[in-house]
Amino acid sequence: VLIPRGAGTIRIGEQLAEQGLIEDTRLFRLASRYYELDASLKAGEYSIPADASITEILRLMEEGDVILHPVQVIEGSTIAQAMRAIEASEVLTGDMPETPEEGSFLPDTYMVTRGTTRAEVVQLLMGAQDTLLDEIWANRQPDLPLASPEEAVILASIVEKETGSVGDEDLVASVFINRLEQGMRLQTDPTVIYGITKGEGVLGRGLRQSELRKITPWNTYVIDGLPPTPIANPGMASLEAAVNPESTDYVFFVADGSGGHAFAATLQEHNRNVAKWRQIEAERQQDGD
Repeated sequence: VLIPRGAGTIRIGEQLAEQGLIEDTRLFRLASRYYELDASLKAGEYSIPADASITEILRLMEEGDVILHPVQVIEGSTIAQAMRAIEASEVLTGDMPETPEEGSFLPDTYMVTRGTTRAEVVQLLMGAQDTLLDEIWANRQPDLPLASPEEAVILASIVEKETGSVGDEDLVASVFINRLEQGMRLQTDPTVIYGITKGEGVLGRGLRQSELRKITPWNTYVIDGLPPTPIANPGMASLEAAVNPESTDYVFFVADGSGGHAFAATLQEHNRNVAKWRQIEAERQQDGD
C-alpha cells in the first residue's frame, strides 16, 4: 500500500478499503482519533498482512515501518552515469535536477522510500560526500601536496579508477603523492580516457599513442600536477587513501596479474615489473587461443 504525502485519515481509509484491507472506513477514522494517531500517520509504502487489524495497521503507519528500496551509485562511476541511474529508477519521482559537478557523489547503496524525489536523492548523495570529506580532510596527514578538499577528491577519483577498489588504494595514492611532491607528471591512463569521453560513456578500447600525446585539460601525460576536476565519484577507501596514503618511496606501479599492483621506486625495477606483466598477458592470450 502506497500512502502519498499529505494524505489524511479519510483518504488513507478509503485506499485501505479499496484494497480490501479494511471494511469500514468510518471505524478506521474513529480508531485513529481514539488512539490520537490521526496526525501521526506517515506517508510511504507499506507491506500490510491481509489479516491485519485496524489497530495493527494504525501502529504500523504511526511507526513509519515503510518498505525501503535501494538506489545504488557504483564506486568509480562518473556523475553522468550516476545521474542516468537515478533518472531510470522506478521508485523515484520528480524531474531530474541540474547535474552536479563531477565527483560530487559518495558512492554507496542508499535505501529510500518509494516516492522520494530525484532531487532529494541527489542532495542525499552530495551531502554524504560533504560529511565524509569534512571528516577525513580534518584528519589528513600533514604536509600533503594537496591545497584543498577539492584536490583530495580529484586525487581520490584517479586512485579509484586505477584500483577499482582492490585494496591497495593507500599504496597507489602514495605513488601519486610522491610524484606530486617530486614534480613528476602523474601519467595515468584514466585521465586520458576522461579527456576523451568527458565521463559520458565507456571508451571500450585501448588507448592510442596519439591520444596519450593529445593535449586535454585532464591528460596527465602532458599536464603538470592534478587535472582541473575529478574523473569519477571516488569511494570511501579512495578518499581516505588520498589524504592518508601509505608512506613509501614508490613512484611507479603496474598490474601484477592477480588483481593488484606491483610497485617500484626506480625505473629499472619498474621495467622488470612491466616485463613480468607483459609475460602474464602473453600467456593469457595463448591460453585464450
